Amino acid sequence: MRIDILTIFPEMFESPFNHSIIRRAKQKGIVEIFTHNIRDYSQNKQKSVDDYAFSGGAGMVMMIEPIALCIDKLKSERTYNEIIYMSPDGHLLDQKTANHFSTFENIIILCGHYKGVDERVREIYITKEISIGDYVLSGGELGAAVFCDAIIRLIPGVLNDETSALSDSFQDNLISPPVYTRPADYKGHKVPEILLSGNEKLIKQWLMEKSLERTKERRPGLL
Repeated sequence: MRIDILTIFPEMFESPFNHSIIRRAKQKGIVEIFTHNIRDYSQNKQKSVDDYAFSGGAGMVMMIEPIALCIDKLKSERTYNEIIYMSPDGHLLDQKTANHFSTFENIIILCGHYKGVDERVREIYITKEISIGDYVLSGGELGAAVFCDAIIRLIPGVLNDETSALSDSFQDNLISPPVYTRPADYKGHKVPEILLSGNEKLIKQWLMEKSLERTKERRPGLL
């Protein structure tokens, strides 16, 4: 998979993309991530990428031209499955969506800032808008990092144990059951006996029951 990210703050991705699972995915050659500074495509001396809104009011708007030039260049080099805009009014990211995007080969992610991007960018170029929650961030960079992490970990070969992702919360519209490790007894707080029994059938049944129980209690809307 190749991911191209358009941003005015490319340095914000240095830490999240150079550690843990995403770092291993890059080292294995499973995923390539490229950040593109939108300011590099600005046509004025100041390298500005924003201007006042015609509608008035506070806040600046990202101009269409630098964004268009960058997207056009990338599209001339390869075909993209989707061009995504991180937006609070986009489709709410969930596990089903992450599963879907993890199968793609090439995607572009546009990170907005200020009051957003010129609406014509969305009309002409954007094929999908994604939100990570019903709240507003200072820019799309953090949302893009979350989105990338959610899809990259699902790509075959990224996790050491590929079955791990299949048991994550929300994969089957259920919250994951509780998990335990050593010691079996910590100051009187003991691991449930059934998990120590070695009876695989009963353990699976217990895990499913606990998963349903937690989902009903904490996220009943998933059922």
